[in-house]
Amino acid sequence: MKILVVGTGAREHAITRALSLDPAVSELHAAPGNPGIGELATLHAVDQLDGIAVAELARSLGVDLVVVGPEAPLVAGVADSVRAIGIPVFGPSGEAARLEGSKAFAKHVMRDAGVPTAEPRLVTRVEDIGAALDAFGAPYVVKEDGLAAGKGVVVTDDRAIAYDHARACLAKEGGAVVVEEYLDGPEVSLFVLSDGVDVVPLVPAQDFKRALDGDHGPNTGGMGAYSPLPWAPAGLVDEVLETVARPTVAEMARRGTPFVGVLYCGLALTSKGVRVVEFNARFGDPETQVVLARLRTPLAGVLLAAATGGLGALAPLEWSDEAAVTVVVASQGYPVAPRTGDVIVGLDELDAVEGAYVLHAGTALGTDGRVVSAGGRVLSVTATGADLAAARDRAYAAVAHVGLDGSHHRTDIALRAATS
Repeated sequence: MKILVVGTGAREHAITRALSLDPAVSELHAAPGNPGIGELATLHAVDQLDGIAVAELARSLGVDLVVVGPEAPLVAGVADSVRAIGIPVFGPSGEAARLEGSKAFAKHVMRDAGVPTAEPRLVTRVEDIGAALDAFGAPYVVKEDGLAAGKGVVVTDDRAIAYDHARACLAKEGGAVVVEEYLDGPEVSLFVLSDGVDVVPLVPAQDFKRALDGDHGPNTGGMGAYSPLPWAPAGLVDEVLETVARPTVAEMARRGTPFVGVLYCGLALTSKGVRVVEFNARFGDPETQVVLARLRTPLAGVLLAAATGGLGALAPLEWSDEAAVTVVVASQGYPVAPRTGDVIVGLDELDAVEGAYVLHAGTALGTDGRVVSAGGRVLSVTATGADLAAARDRAYAAVAHVGLDGSHHRTDIALRAATS
């Protein structure tokens, strides 16, 4: 099987790595990829947002499957362009990707599907911000309606901060925000594969959104993740399938926009039960890194089944009993003003740590051929082990080998779960 992976980040590196381990895969290509992905796949300098260019690349390569990783190409309709030339693609249409591209649209779908979520208020005028905030009270939850790379959400007890974030979002062209009630309880990420009709769940994971230890600092795209979740209630996955995933997929089909790809269910386990915090239309980053680290079923056939309506005939997925932990190494200034262009050293030593490996996120090759930082989240250092404590120890042992001037990472990824 020949496969083209679209994207540049650690999520796409994790997908490419899993596909490279699948004996059914004969060729791997990536557009545009990154230096780490380039060690596993042939890279192509194609704009990932240009659907026609991606489709033409897929056609010229004769691939059997295209996997679109990030949200921006999906919302831009890249999957539609590929489907239009008859090549199977793992990823929703531009219309179906509105589940992530618009918080307001997602709320409408959840309402019509009867999916439990936080009560929302859509705000499009500055003069309505105050009333929306006061309707729910603190903690205030304000979400930018469109794509914001995981950084468009503010949760705060400070009304002024919430107000300013809403006003800044509305100042953008076509700006809108969703103000909603605060959901208490721990959060869980569950990826559910869909072929438009049937659904297949992966294993739950938890990520860490805040930049600093103890869940302090600004929101980020995610600073680390782990799986499994020893504290998650029994039956959680089945409950989410019945109350969230299946109703949502059925509602999307009813609307004439079937959802094909991965429905990322961001959940809060509240005192009132499971509630949806958000939907995404793609694999989460960094949760993908730990989920795929535990998957034992070859990935290519699973993604092809989702892309071609075959999930109903798929054998149950097989999972490792081992735990996986990912720690994100971020550049100086992330998430506010990340610095780029710094040389990264120690990657070879990192890979020597048992059970550990590095996935490139924001990296590039410098003029001298050395790997340099090229984004805010630079590396995802991932490790597996017999349990969370072992996986965590290996991950942090590997992180210690990374040399990147000014970089920072959280030191408490999976700490509570590993020690409780």
